[in-house]
Formats: sequence, structure tokens, C-alpha cells
Amino acid sequence: MPIQSEHDPRLKRALKTRHISMLALGGVIGAGLFVGSSAVIASTGPGAFITYAITGLIVALVMRMLGEMAAAHPSKGSFVDYARMAFGRPAGYMTGWLYWYFWVIVVGFEAVVGGQIINGWFPDVPVWVIALGLMVSMTLLNLMSVHSFGEAEYWFAGIKVVAIVVFLAVAGAYVFNLWPGSTASFSNLTAHGGFLPHGVASLFTGVVVVIFSMTGVEVATLAAAESEDPSRNIRKAVNTVMVRILVFFVLATFFIVVAQPWTDIVPGKSPFVTTLERIGIPGAGDMLTVVILVAVLSVLNAGLYTSSRLLFVLASNDEAPRWVAAVSKRGVPVRGVLASTLVGYGCVVIAALWPDTVFQFLINSSGTVFLFVYLVICLSQIKLRPKWVAEGTLKFAMWGHPWLPLLVTAAIIAVLVSMAFDPTMRISLVQCLLAIAAIAASYALLRASRARRSNATAKADPASSL
Repeated sequence: MPIQSEHDPRLKRALKTRHISMLALGGVIGAGLFVGSSAVIASTGPGAFITYAITGLIVALVMRMLGEMAAAHPSKGSFVDYARMAFGRPAGYMTGWLYWYFWVIVVGFEAVVGGQIINGWFPDVPVWVIALGLMVSMTLLNLMSVHSFGEAEYWFAGIKVVAIVVFLAVAGAYVFNLWPGSTASFSNLTAHGGFLPHGVASLFTGVVVVIFSMTGVEVATLAAAESEDPSRNIRKAVNTVMVRILVFFVLATFFIVVAQPWTDIVPGKSPFVTTLERIGIPGAGDMLTVVILVAVLSVLNAGLYTSSRLLFVLASNDEAPRWVAAVSKRGVPVRGVLASTLVGYGCVVIAALWPDTVFQFLINSSGTVFLFVYLVICLSQIKLRPKWVAEGTLKFAMWGHPWLPLLVTAAIIAVLVSMAFDPTMRISLVQCLLAIAAIAASYALLRASRARRSNATAKADPASSL
């Protein structure tokens, strides 16, 4: 089946501009920022905010490249379709299934994390029971309608954004000594071992960790196909994300390392909680736990949506079972949602039975996938740019073409190479390559199977091959 460029009539354009903008923004605000930033600060020092700036710039430029393609050729498959257009069916197949694999594993992982959070409040309820309950809730929400998904994600993301804005306001007042009893000092940037106590190289090794916390912004370009004005909404979402990623991540980290000595940040404990406790905000830990739970539910919601739409795209292009492409009267690919959910349920069960073996393999192998997806986005934009110019459809151009896209591509390759030399990240890269090899093998088997069927049909009816 050929790629449908503008909109599949089976899907409903029920998402509004506010849904797309908040989805793009909320997709990057999660536990990776609220908790994971502690490890970045501990390994980099006060200069960690520069690491966030470098990484945010890379992600923002990748989004700009994706925005260029999506504005020129709105498509329900977004970067999956662009990979297919640029490099043929194998590229579209590999990109689609890789990204689907990433999200269904993330859905199971986030359900388990949510179960652990709620288990802390209700220790008598097993984690796996809570996790399955969260999965069921988010599945029902996604089955209702795309508007229900968009509305839920709007409020989930809104809560996270409000939490960040409140933190920035309070921490900012503390840092600039506008808060009563403030002990913040800009000397904290240099007084405890220097600005970069672990050397300049730590700025760039930290990029590998930080970039993992910024995944999800690309989901907005998938969702835009089900919005009122895909091209305009994509441009707005990309511009919004570029500014807010840099403000939220960079400014929050800067305030954290000025508010207290970076050596007070404990890896694994949220630096946001540590900072609010230093300021004297009562119940900071409990408040942030609620926000992190909201972030988990947000990722669950977005993950089920994204994985189901990817299955829909793959099935529409005859790269997944055709029955997956069936939609309800509300325009929801119900079978795609249920199929993706089943994998999530499986992950929850695996996490309960084999948490340190099979489940850990799934997490490690999926963790690097999006870096390869980002790489494909860059290569697709470089390849397709002349096509958009020739067709006169270039509405939202990437800056500095081709040098800036080539620089971003080189940066992503450098991150992948650095993972190969980092003992803590190498296992994730190797296991991801195994997952890629398995998907490549499945494509080869699919082609061989179709070739056999085609030959059998030609032999049975020679006239059909004429």
C-alpha cells in the first residue's frame, strides 16, 4: 500500500493545537529530569547545566529537521514514512519496528515504576498488581478516542510543567537571595573542586546520560497527523519545544548547582527534592513523588498511543498483519492498542518473574533505540531536502543546510561511539544491536516469504505474471 501523505481518513482529526503543543513539551519532562539529573550532576559537577544545554541543542535540532519534513509532507507515519521515502522499504520497516519495540518496553517499564511508587503508599498491594491496574486504566483511556488521549496528556503534561515552573520560581528567588534566609552563592559553581572537577571530557560523556531523559518530543509529529492542522501544529510544536527544553532543563540544573554545593547532591535522590528541602519547603519529597507518578502515567499514556499508531502505519504499508490496521467508529486503531498493551502486560509479568535477567535485557536493548531513530531522522532530512525544494513544499526549513544537519549527525554518531567505550553504557549498545539484528532478520524472512508466495501464485496462474 502506498504511503498516504496527508491524512488517513480512518483516523479522526480530534487533537487540537494545545494537545500537540503540550504533548511535545510534556514528553521530555519525566523521571529522567526529576531524578536522573542527580547522576549527571554527580559525574560532571557544577558545569552539568552546560551538558544539558549541549544535549538540548542536539535534540532541538533533530526536532527541527523532523519538523521540516513533517511540514513539507504531513504523514501519519512521520519519521517512519520519511525513512521509507529516503532509503526504501527496509529503512521504513526497521525504523518503525525499532521504535515500536522501544515504546512497548517503555510502557511495561513505566507501569512497573508506577507500581513501585504507589506500593510505597500501599505496601500491602503487590507491585505487579498495581502495575497491571495502571496498564488497564491507560488502555481503556486510549481505546475511548484520540481526543480522550489528547485531553489526558494535556493535563498530565500541564501538571509537570506547573511543577517545573513553580520550582524555577522558588529556586530562582532563593538563588538571587530574594528568599528569606537564603544561603545560595554563585561561588558554589567553583568552590568545591572547580567548575568541572572531573575534567572537560565529563561535559560530553554526560551527554550520553542526558539524551536518554529527553526522548519523547518526536511523538508530537506522529500525533499531529490526527490534529486539525498538521503542518501548522508541527511548526508550532517544534518551536515551542526548542525553547522550553533549554529553559526547563538548563535553568533548573543551573539553579540546583548554585543553591547548594554540588557535592551535596546524592545520586539516585532527586536534586529537586534536595534543593527544596534546603530552601525549607515542607513535604517536598511527597509533592515531587506525586509529580513523578503523574510523569509515569503521562509516559504510559503516550507510549500506548505511539506504539498503536506505529503498528497502524506498519500494517497500512503491509509490514505488519493487516488486521492491526482496523479502526473503531471513533477512529481508534483498537487492535493496535490491544496488541501493544499485551506486550506491556508481558513486560510487567517478566519484571515480576525475572527482574534481573530477561527484564533487564529488554530495558538495556531498548534504551539506545531512539539514538538510531534520531540518526535516521537526520539522514532522511539530508536525503529528502532536495526533493522538498524541487516540489516547492519546503515551508519550515532546517537552518544551515547541509552543514548543521551533518554536524548533528556526527554528534549522534559520536554519542553511539562513546557508548562503545563506556563500560556502563556498552551493554545497552550491544543488546540494542542484537535487537536491530533480530528486526533485520525478520525483514529478510518477510521478503523471502512473500517471494515464495509470489512464485507460487505465478506458477499456479501463469497469466498473472504477464
